[in-house]
Amino acid sequence: MRCLSRTQTAATLEDQTTLTTTKPIVGYWLYFNAGLVYAIVVVGGLTRLTESGLSITEWNVISGMKPPRSEQEWVEEFEKYKQFPEYKLLNRHMELDEFKNIFYWEWSHRMIGRFIGATFIIPGLYFASRGYMTSRVKKQVFAITSLLGFQGFMGWYMVKSGLSKALLEEPGAVPRVSQYRLTAHLATAIAIYGSSIFVGADIIRQNKIASGAYPKAAAALLNNPVLNRFRRATHMLASLALVTAMSGGLVAGLDAGLIYNEYPKMGEGFIPPKSELWSDDFVKSGDKGKWRNLLENPTTVQFDHRTLAESTAVLSTALWLYSRKLPLPKNVRMAVNTMMGAVVVQVTLGITTLIYMVPIQLAAAHQAGALALLTSNFWLIHALRKVPI
Repeated sequence: MRCLSRTQTAATLEDQTTLTTTKPIVGYWLYFNAGLVYAIVVVGGLTRLTESGLSITEWNVISGMKPPRSEQEWVEEFEKYKQFPEYKLLNRHMELDEFKNIFYWEWSHRMIGRFIGATFIIPGLYFASRGYMTSRVKKQVFAITSLLGFQGFMGWYMVKSGLSKALLEEPGAVPRVSQYRLTAHLATAIAIYGSSIFVGADIIRQNKIASGAYPKAAAALLNNPVLNRFRRATHMLASLALVTAMSGGLVAGLDAGLIYNEYPKMGEGFIPPKSELWSDDFVKSGDKGKWRNLLENPTTVQFDHRTLAESTAVLSTALWLYSRKLPLPKNVRMAVNTMMGAVVVQVTLGITTLIYMVPIQLAAAHQAGALALLTSNFWLIHALRKVPI
């Protein structure tokens, strides 16, 4: 009877654990999805850099999965592209083989997006139906998946801005997507990426705590009040890094990296002339002041991005130096060192991308580096969370 009682007690405890913690496989699944999101951000950057994003002029969720196969289908697809501003204003010289190249970049980007949607929805439904997730995690996963659906809408909404035929009537217009919509598209991708990482990391940590596998010495260090100021500073740094990344979206959308290709100066000084930074050319009727320069003037947008990037680098270095004096667990120490390394690489990539006039390889690496820097910051923030032991 005692043996039976112990077995029943163990079973009861196991059921309680199942109800209060999500299975680790869900956390690893979210990490996998975050990796796919990272990949699509890089591919999206390459699609923009190769000027391929406007090559597919329709959004068909199902039929769009099949690319043209016959020569006739390719000719029909090319004819659709010829009706829009990018071809008429920039690419009249383009031949069918060149069109195929840019088409496949955009098609690949969209197909990865469809694949990510499937990897979120299908396993998510399975895990939820099998009771692998707590109620809280179900809600979090549903929110991330909903955000993914919104991201698909944002992608097409962004592309539509570059297909507007009104561009043909605008003097000096450049057929490209709106920098506002491009930045919003990037912001949504980062939100999906960051949410997946944080929820996944939290699931894995909670399992370690529940099983007693979380190191008690590390927990004691994390609960030390001396880390409170450092913890707050990492959140401030994350906010600054995110704003810097968003300003990078504006730079990309305006092709602002193609001017002032020197560093650290911009022209004859460290700050461009005031007449360029606050130009009347970007003021529209009804505007109160020249605030629109901050979002639409390539000179101002590049200067802002430089300033934000330099501020991020300085704050990261200060935080890293401060961390040397603190009693940190091994995981936190590794995270802060990784973040410092990512800063050095990203600053180097940013400067070289600028002075070499945005070559595709460097620009793509710079965009990937921005996400790597954010990843290291997310890791640091999560690793610093207090442990209830």
